[in-house]
Amino acid sequence: MMQYRSSLEAAGFRVEVSSFFCDEYVRQLYADGRRRPWPITLAYLGRFAALIRARRAGVVWLEKEALPFLPGGLERLFARSGAALVLDYDDAVFHRYDQHQSPLVRRLLGRKLFPLLRAARLVTAGSAYLRDYAQAAGAPRVELIPTVVDLDRYPLMPEGPDGELRIGWIGSPQTAACYLGELAAPLQRLARVRALRFVAIGAGPPPALGVPIESHPWSAATEGTLLASIHLGVMPLPDAPFERGKCGYKLIQYCASGRPVVASPVGVNAEIVTPDVGMIASGPDEWFAALKRLADDPTLRARLGSAGRRKVAEHYSLAAVAPRVVRLLGEAGRC
Repeated sequence: MMQYRSSLEAAGFRVEVSSFFCDEYVRQLYADGRRRPWPITLAYLGRFAALIRARRAGVVWLEKEALPFLPGGLERLFARSGAALVLDYDDAVFHRYDQHQSPLVRRLLGRKLFPLLRAARLVTAGSAYLRDYAQAAGAPRVELIPTVVDLDRYPLMPEGPDGELRIGWIGSPQTAACYLGELAAPLQRLARVRALRFVAIGAGPPPALGVPIESHPWSAATEGTLLASIHLGVMPLPDAPFERGKCGYKLIQYCASGRPVVASPVGVNAEIVTPDVGMIASGPDEWFAALKRLADDPTLRARLGSAGRRKVAEHYSLAAVAPRVVRLLGEAGRC
């Protein structure tokens, strides 16, 4: 969402940003996984204050929800404050509640987002899965807006000299722990026939995969250059409810960098990863076959990478999508 700020301001919007957590809390959470009570308390107090200020706004574009793990009725009160409410979803956050391990949470909060969705003037959803949920919940208007990247932040660079294959992944420590284990067996198998290195960006200390790993902290200033250093990018996912709502951001980043992709056929992945930009893989054998084919064929990697870059420019870039987002938010504010 923050990528659209300059486009909105150029169109005449005055933009105020209010994050839920402070940056320091998020850095510490990614570092050690501890959820500290006091920063969380301050975050809720800050959000209540922001909701009061937001009454003066013409449009409030809210990411996912206003008050996590509090009843949806409280958010509905905010939605009636006068500002035009627009909701944005790029993750299936509703499954934090309706799929929660606690029966009490499922009972009390399973439909938590329904009041907010019904009160919104517009919902922007990053995938058909998210769009369908919002429509089923009663949202009056839902628009499918794909995840986008600013292509200027992803330099196109030629591959380095032929040597070890650099397989890249970008994400968070939490998602690294959840998803990268699926790659251990195919990577180890590939490493027996080809020198390779797994490049993890933002994963913290990544899980052991049985192959050489190069780990980098995530930074907006360096992610584009780091992605340009890989030969191909991967996105393994289990076929589970929360993952079906993901919007393929890392795949779009790999393609923006001119690199081919291999991904699990979950959610929007199968829409992004068409045969002209990469390969879909299910299970260790298919992952090994896809990775080996790309490892053995630099001409194929170059062709797929170029097609991926063009695809992003046409469908998943800030330049292509920002005018539509600006128009939709303007319409919401005028209704």
